[in-house]
Amino acid sequence: MADTVLAPPETLVDRALRRVTGLWRDMAERVGGREEPEDIAAQMQACLNARGGEVSARARAAKLAAAYRGLSEAERATFLRILAGFDADPQAVERAIAEWTSAKEGAGKAAAKVRLRRALESPRIRLLTQFTAIPDGVKLLVDLREDLLRAAETDPLLQALEADLKTLLTSWFDVGFLELRRIDWNSPAALLEKLIRYEAVHRIESWDDLKNRLDSDRRCYAFFHPRMPAEPLIFVEIALLKGLADSVQALLDPRTEPMDPSGADTAIFYSINNCQRGLDGIAFGNFLIKRVVEVLGQEFRGLKQFATLSPMPGFCRWLKAREAAGDLSLTAEEATAIRTAAGGPPEASPIEAFQQLVSRKDWTPAVSKALEPVLVRLGARFIAAESGRNPKRAADPVAHFHLSNGARVERINWRADTSVKGMRESAGLMVNYLYDPAFIEDNHEAYAGEGKRAMAAAVRRMIKG
Repeated sequence: MADTVLAPPETLVDRALRRVTGLWRDMAERVGGREEPEDIAAQMQACLNARGGEVSARARAAKLAAAYRGLSEAERATFLRILAGFDADPQAVERAIAEWTSAKEGAGKAAAKVRLRRALESPRIRLLTQFTAIPDGVKLLVDLREDLLRAAETDPLLQALEADLKTLLTSWFDVGFLELRRIDWNSPAALLEKLIRYEAVHRIESWDDLKNRLDSDRRCYAFFHPRMPAEPLIFVEIALLKGLADSVQALLDPRTEPMDPSGADTAIFYSINNCQRGLDGIAFGNFLIKRVVEVLGQEFRGLKQFATLSPMPGFCRWLKAREAAGDLSLTAEEATAIRTAAGGPPEASPIEAFQQLVSRKDWTPAVSKALEPVLVRLGARFIAAESGRNPKRAADPVAHFHLSNGARVERINWRADTSVKGMRESAGLMVNYLYDPAFIEDNHEAYAGEGKRAMAAAVRRMIKG
């Protein structure tokens, strides 16, 4: 009898290739000049098989990376779905679970647990890790997660891939691996251009504007990863002053002469920017602020206060909801002042008069005088008392960031940001959050554990009044 040649059992990679070849063929037909779907899928399989040594492995990973870089957004989503298909083998997982369940306590149980852990690890994790061996491979993975965050909202398979990649990036971007660097006017031009591009809180209008922000009484610090040395991860801009700042326009006015920083008693953190969308959800900001406080404290012994001048981006949206609900808690004196400023009769609705005044493009001194006590009080309530879906978390994301880092709500500033954006989002209000090194940890624990918000006595009186 002739020998019977049995086909090898279908592997997880084989099944993934069979599932995704059709997807790649459709994409290849739409875009001329792309590699055939079998070629791309075979590259993924070759990376997983790890044949040919380290040089070959890097070449394969580099080829896959180049293919990905050359795709459109829609095609990248298809690539990511294919990559996501290289998941843990359900049958192998079930066998490993059965072995672990039946194993005896001791060495047998421990060995079965190791096998179960290996069975649960998705092959795509090994594929992702191989990209780190190529130049700019870590940056590629950060950008890849940015694409995933856009594409994964309604796709469970991509959500699983995104979770795997986030876990990897969280370990690779641990704060212990990051380097704190000061950025100044002598930094490389390419890096300064990135500051301009990444600044999202207070737009940098020109090179002169940037130079002003890097003057002798200013500081800018950023975290960098050793595998992304030319890419800031997050940066903070600081002004060295006497006393708390209450206006971002005054703070950034290029006509203001720089002061001698050695005479400053306050460091104002006025802009914090995350630069890499692909690192969303991986916390750097709290470590950055604490590190910079330490560095500034060592350089300038006269600094007594570390505070922010922060926006309230959700205030006007919250305010409109309060207006619609008739929940402004106006005193009789405030209601009268608002009706008078609006030019309405005594019997006019103060809510409608308030809405009319707030919606005006230009606020006269009389309008400002009528609105200030109401808006400042409501701003304090929004920051220091209002919560979102989580009752222990501040409704405002900026407030949540600083409170969770151990800051205290120190002051609500009137007409602090009169830009179009500032008026549209927060009616011009801004907040000083105070970082007192002696109380940062206590404030953090009280907020993280009980949702308790540290605030100055004046702010507390406003929300109780």
